Amino acid sequence: RASSSPPPLLLERAPSFARRSILPRPSTTQPPARTMQSTLARPASLARSSATLSSSATHRGVGLAVTSPAPRLARRGANRGVVKVRAEASEKNLEVMRKFSEQYAKGSGTYFCMDKSVTAVVIQGLAEHKDTLGSPLCPCRHYDDKEAEVKSGFWNCPCVPMRERKECHCMLFLTEDNDFVGDEQTITIDEVVELSEGMM
Repeated sequence: RASSSPPPLLLERAPSFARRSILPRPSTTQPPARTMQSTLARPASLARSSATLSSSATHRGVGLAVTSPAPRLARRGANRGVVKVRAEASEKNLEVMRKFSEQYAKGSGTYFCMDKSVTAVVIQGLAEHKDTLGSPLCPCRHYDDKEAEVKSGFWNCPCVPMRERKECHCMLFLTEDNDFVGDEQTITIDEVVELSEGMM
C-alpha cells in the first residue's frame, strides 16, 4: 500500500510556506484521547459552575426575600444612629411634650392609642415643631406656610377641634368610644424614643 507521506526530495525543494500544505494533516474524525477526555470533562465542569451560580442566585434570592421585610427590631438597630441624633436634638422639648401629653390625656379623660408607636411618633413630631417653629404645631397635617399656621394657633396642640369637640386628628388623644383607644395615659421617654425609631 502506498505511503501517504510525500517524498523527502519534494519536501526539501518545496518553499517553507508550502511545506505546511504538503505535509499530511492529522485526521479529525477522532480526537486524541486527551482531547476527548477534556471535551467530555468540560460540560461537567460547566454544569458544576452553573449549579454553583444557580445555588448562589437562589441563596441570594432567598436572602433578599427574608431580609427585605426585616423585623421591626432589625430596622431599629439599622436606624439607631440617625434617630438618636434627632431625639437628642430635641431632648428637652421631647420631654416637655411627653409630659404635656400625659397631663392633657388625664385632664381631658382621653387615652393613648392601643398602638403606642402612634403616640410616640406624634410626640416626636410635636417636639420637633416646637424646636423649629417655637410651638407644637400638629405634625399630622400638611401646611403651605407653617409659620403662618403657628401664628394662627388653630392647629397648635391641643388644636381647636380637640379643645372644643375632643377630636384629635393625630389620634394622640382618643375618647373611650374610639375603635383604636387603648387603656393607658402614660408613656415613658424610652418608649417615645424606641417606638418612633425608623418611623420619622
